[in-house]
Amino acid sequence: MGLGDKIENMKDDIVGKGKEATGKATDDERLEAEGRADQSKADLKQAGENVKDAFKH
Repeated sequence: MGLGDKIENMKDDIVGKGKEATGKATDDERLEAEGRADQSKADLKQAGENVKDAFKH
């Protein structure tokens, strides 16, 4: 996994956490769910990159 991919995944996770927290604070269930979805997407991308890395070595 390249450094750029790691940074992108971390950014997506952080943005998702921010959306989720904002949604909770403002009682906006849609924003909270969107934040959780962003975090899940980042986790899936990370897992895919880890699998690719495992086969490279």
